[in-house]
Amino acid sequence: MSTAPRSGPLHPASAPGDQLSLRRANLSRTLGHLRAHGPRSRAAIAAGTGLHKATVSSLVDELLARQLVQETGLEYSGTAGRPGRAVALDGAGVGALGVAINVDYIGVHATDLAGRVLVERRIAFDATAGGPDRCVAALTEVILEALRDLERRGAVPVGVTVAVPGLVDVAHGAVVLAPNLDWHDLPLGPRLVAALPAGLRVVVDNDANLAALAEHTYGVAAGTRDLVYLTGEVGVGGGVISDGRLLRGTDGFSGEVGHLPVDPAGRRCGCGRTGCWETKVGLAELVRAVTPDRAYGLESGPLRVPEERVAELHRRLAAGDPVALDAVAEVGRWLGLGGAILVNLVNPRVLVLGGYFATLAEWLIPAARPELDRLAVAGRAAHCRFVASDLGFTAAARGAAGVVVDRVIADPTSVGSPPDTVTRVTAVRVP
Repeated sequence: MSTAPRSGPLHPASAPGDQLSLRRANLSRTLGHLRAHGPRSRAAIAAGTGLHKATVSSLVDELLARQLVQETGLEYSGTAGRPGRAVALDGAGVGALGVAINVDYIGVHATDLAGRVLVERRIAFDATAGGPDRCVAALTEVILEALRDLERRGAVPVGVTVAVPGLVDVAHGAVVLAPNLDWHDLPLGPRLVAALPAGLRVVVDNDANLAALAEHTYGVAAGTRDLVYLTGEVGVGGGVISDGRLLRGTDGFSGEVGHLPVDPAGRRCGCGRTGCWETKVGLAELVRAVTPDRAYGLESGPLRVPEERVAELHRRLAAGDPVALDAVAEVGRWLGLGGAILVNLVNPRVLVLGGYFATLAEWLIPAARPELDRLAVAGRAAHCRFVASDLGFTAAARGAAGVVVDRVIADPTSVGSPPDTVTRVTAVRVP
């Protein structure tokens, strides 16, 4: 008779921590499925996620208790049997706040979990005057006002993401370098955490990266697995989506396309180098070429947000002003040249033009396209095209709010309270 010990159970009980992690992951899977596919019955959720129906029922009960979903009515499958009650993403009581700061404005965009816009505004602000301390104070006040707006609308703020045009150490919330703002090694995240309500999570990230995420999620190129988003601001940044994921690089500093050296004999850039791409295609360069008396740094009177400057450019172009037409054509040619460099490097399907690029796309793209075809090694075989964003100058703030929403979707247990009794059903895939 063998004295070898008997083997343990085929499926040993998981440790409590493992069970909690598994449940958190399945809550996320369920919530993410509803976001991607819209209202579904519990049976349809089970079929779509591969979870058992009993597990889904327990998960939905918890999401209902946390007020992240709501029941919307009966769903008829077209087959015999009782109809199921449909469940939809809700989260009306969750406030996700995105804030973007740039050379001449601060933008705010806040939504609930389902993406319904709760707060949106843009404030003219000269971020280059008075130094970073003044900027931090202004950002703090804008964020506090937005938080008050969310609370008045019955939404509990669960986080804020701040978009900055520069190199950002996301892990530490530090802005390493923002040339056009003249910021160097600014611990923006920690300073905002100290000034804002306790417990509010603050994330700082690059504006082009956040805008690229917004475009990939719900912009004109939504779902495109390989795209480059180009900010059309005073500075020019790029957010790269590669194979459906944001490309950050080793240190998180990828996408500084505005500082590609394209003209050794060109103008000095805000970064201290000469002939960077943004000195050829940035909004400041176009304004200087068309209205030199009203160029950035020279214009007197009230500060204007970029849309107001672009509106004047648009009027001149529509009227056939030869100076404006020549200037925009020149910017378009340089836009095509830089775009070709990006196509040769990362082979995107789409180059999304944001900011002022999008507003003037009808003049810019005809000048940029021939340069792209001429200079891209693969030529038209690369199948890359320019498209104008429909998110305008709000893309970065939208993407910033989206990061907060994504974090709740990834961990629904971070919001609300679970029901008094949650049935712990181990999730397995349906065979």
